[in-house]
Amino acid sequence: MRSIIDTLRGIPFFWKPSGLAITCGIVSIAVLGAIAHGQTPVPPAETPSAQTPAPAGNAQAARANALPQSEKDPTLGHGAFTAHTVGGEIKEDQLKQIFVGKTLYLRAGYQDNNLEFDERGHLLSHSTQGSYTLSQIQINTVKLSKHKLELEGDRYALHFLGAAPFEDPTAATDRVRITPKKKTVRISFDREQIETPKKKKEKRKDKQIDKDRDQEKIEAVNATPSVDSSALQQSASPGIDQALTQDNVDEHHSDDKKVTTTTSAAHASQLLLTALDNVFSFGIDERMVAAMPDFWKLYYQAAASKADYKPTDPGVFRQTAVDQKATLISAIDPPSNEFAQANGVAGIALYHAVIGGDGKVEEVVAGRPIGFGLDESAERTIRKASFQPAMKDGKPVPVAVDVVVSFRIYSKRTSQPGAQETSVKPAEPVRPGPYTVQAQPASQPPTTAQ
Repeated sequence: MRSIIDTLRGIPFFWKPSGLAITCGIVSIAVLGAIAHGQTPVPPAETPSAQTPAPAGNAQAARANALPQSEKDPTLGHGAFTAHTVGGEIKEDQLKQIFVGKTLYLRAGYQDNNLEFDERGHLLSHSTQGSYTLSQIQINTVKLSKHKLELEGDRYALHFLGAAPFEDPTAATDRVRITPKKKTVRISFDREQIETPKKKKEKRKDKQIDKDRDQEKIEAVNATPSVDSSALQQSASPGIDQALTQDNVDEHHSDDKKVTTTTSAAHASQLLLTALDNVFSFGIDERMVAAMPDFWKLYYQAAASKADYKPTDPGVFRQTAVDQKATLISAIDPPSNEFAQANGVAGIALYHAVIGGDGKVEEVVAGRPIGFGLDESAERTIRKASFQPAMKDGKPVPVAVDVVVSFRIYSKRTSQPGAQETSVKPAEPVRPGPYTVQAQPASQPPTTAQ
């Protein structure tokens, strides 16, 4: 021990308050300790750097390598649409996994088979809007390019199978393809364009003027010793440097391309997923129900609560609680449509209606629908019907009734004009719109109200 101390006394120490001197002292003690015990000194291990310095001129790649993988390749999503990106960019394979073989609803019920949307999911083409039961699309092909996303598939109609009162009516459904053979549905989305940020360029003339002004200020500073010349040089023409170094990272609208542009691939990908969610739904979600008319909205609310529809107004009586029931005094003959006729969709459907004290229909709600756009046709026709109001204590009162409607397939004899009408052009097939009614000759059995 004494030999070690004597050895230490012979080593000059510089007691400066620096970590280097202290560290060197500690290392020296460790080495001498090893010598005192007859061991071969081991040089201290080098501490590995957290990052390998990037080559000069590759600072952008160094920053990208420093990011976590989740930030370099973020997973983006909106609503039910989620995609793993590569550098923030969605690839075609990702969209194929989302769409191919899947059946989605068109939220707005567009009926045309060629639909074009902008980068935000707003319709660019023109299309009629109809029942959501005619708006299922099965996607078969996906094509992604720099400027567009193109989808192709088939249109399907929703057919309700007439569930029993104790069954879930929304589960007892079938879907039928209604796109003609050798035809397809084409849906396209514009894509937000990704642009490389460019520095703003000043006109050479304006730049030279500013440069002359700066020189004049500098010369004035040199002639005035009391003024800080460096501060004036720094403040001279601040707008020039700012304009040259500021990147355009904000989204803006390009009038010539008619689409928005961005410098962020992740922003463009996120906007595409948002547009898809604005147009499509994988099922009857809350957003879709909320956008439906009360005819369907109240139906789905009753199905969710597993209860029959009941009017919210407590002043509405049931048929069994009045002295005189409401009775139908006009025919209810809702028209069919070309899709139902072509696919043999027929049957009986049940609807709930509230008849006011004046005998007019105040509300109609689907009870046991049939689908294929026929329920909207029935709802519009029921609203035009006339009733003898219910009576209670000698006064007309509002009452809730059930209306049963029968749909059938028209035969060639009933669908063609009579001999005396041979010179008249046959009526065009009726496409079920959201709130339009086209009358047809009454050829169905009388509709009953219960």
